[in-house]
Amino acid sequence: MNEFELIREFFSGKSPSRKDVVLGIGDDAAILRVPDGMQVVATVDTLVEGVHFPAGLPAEDIGHRSLAVSLSDVAAMGAEPAWALLALTLPNADEKWLADFTRGFLALAQRHAVALVGGNLARGPLSITVTAHGLVPNGGALRRGGARPGDHIYVSGELGAAAAGLRLIRNGIEPEAGERLRAHFARPEPRIALGLALRGLAGACIDISDGFFADLVHILQSSGMGGEVNVETLPLAPEAVELLGRAEARQLAFAGGDDYELCFCMPPSRLAQLRQRLGNADCTVTQVGVVTAEKSLRCLQTDGTRWVPDADTSGYRHFK
Repeated sequence: MNEFELIREFFSGKSPSRKDVVLGIGDDAAILRVPDGMQVVATVDTLVEGVHFPAGLPAEDIGHRSLAVSLSDVAAMGAEPAWALLALTLPNADEKWLADFTRGFLALAQRHAVALVGGNLARGPLSITVTAHGLVPNGGALRRGGARPGDHIYVSGELGAAAAGLRLIRNGIEPEAGERLRAHFARPEPRIALGLALRGLAGACIDISDGFFADLVHILQSSGMGGEVNVETLPLAPEAVELLGRAEARQLAFAGGDDYELCFCMPPSRLAQLRQRLGNADCTVTQVGVVTAEKSLRCLQTDGTRWVPDADTSGYRHFK
């Protein structure tokens, strides 16, 4: 098949339909209608084989992951997912690979009512670029710069599980106890429900992609604040503790990256309201620290002594 045949076979008309899509796949560009009183949140991510995921990762996992990492940014802004663009570069026209890739991509799109409205297909080294758009009420987006002294620092889910899962994948180790760790890396779940629930409650929010420490620093620097973190409260995956030991699991939670959980700052008085909004949503929230006026980030143990990580805490960098 040529690229036009591949687009018709695997992408055209496959994603959820939306009333705000005036024109989708099939023309030079999409035409989208923005509802009154709403703003568009837009983000783009590129995943390159051997950089963002190991060679040999199943295509269905790659499809899910490529959309999930962009939807995680949408969640961090408190937006409702709406549309996506996909630019896919392939070494060859592997129809089996494409069928698996689109199954993973479109299953997640269906779950969050995301319409695939266009993109590009080209030949070259395997890479996937996804542009995701979300909708948020005017002035209602979550941002990084609104943390205030006394706010509690919270994280969702478990930290370090994805980094532990990637380590197992790279080492070719797939013990039964590690399957959930592998899934944390291969199939992250964007915290859409949490992002929506945080609107009007959280002063600052970010998704944890480069590592908890590095991403928390982004919030604190944007807010002109500092913070204290109790490292013993970081929520660790039990499987990571079992396979790697608590000390190593904590290092991965602190600096491992690829979690795609949310880190946010909010007055503690609003926690009950947040839990009420979340209702039965499958999402745990853990307080791990507090925002301070002093512009430094201190990592402490429960007894108050300073904890110094062994790992590099600067987060993932493409160019160092």
